[in-house]
Amino acid sequence: MKESIYIHPTAIIEKNVTIGEGTSVWHHCHVRQDCSLGKNVSLGKGVFIDQGVTIGSGSRIQNGVNVYNGVIIKEWVFVGPNVTFTNDKYPRAGSKHWKLSKTYLMPGCSIGAGSVLSSEITIGAFALVGAGSVLMADVLPFHLVYGLPAKQVSKICACGNTRLDFSVPKEEYLRECCQQNLREEVIELAMQQIELL
Repeated sequence: MKESIYIHPTAIIEKNVTIGEGTSVWHHCHVRQDCSLGKNVSLGKGVFIDQGVTIGSGSRIQNGVNVYNGVIIKEWVFVGPNVTFTNDKYPRAGSKHWKLSKTYLMPGCSIGAGSVLSSEITIGAFALVGAGSVLMADVLPFHLVYGLPAKQVSKICACGNTRLDFSVPKEEYLRECCQQNLREEVIELAMQQIELL
């Protein structure tokens, strides 16, 4: 693991931002005030992090992603390039009242490139969202979804390499491929999340 913080000279970091050790903030990123980036986070080129957002340790936000206020990203989350988040359930220019709508990305989940997420949804722990999907509803932990709109396709192992039948019990979510593909701390996290199911 890296122990120093890297901030590219073109990045903008506003006041009162907490950045954990080993974190990298790349070209043309903008991190607004009152944000918290955990340890070993990576923000790819052109990422925007809105005011007050928290990103958990080990997470990767790829190029061209805007993470708006109300999006909560837990540890070891992968957000693919050009994923689109929203935080307004009923958007209208000129609205008299605006209610912040939250979206939760739970530990270990992955969102494929170009996916669009409606607000007020939760992506469960170690869930996998296929590239180009449109999410309008919650995704269960250790489940694979994709499509327009996204539909449940199967369960998925912790590393995302093995599709599992819906009948597979939680004790089988960690497989040999996961032991080979995941860091020790991510395996421990998966075990903790499985225990919570």
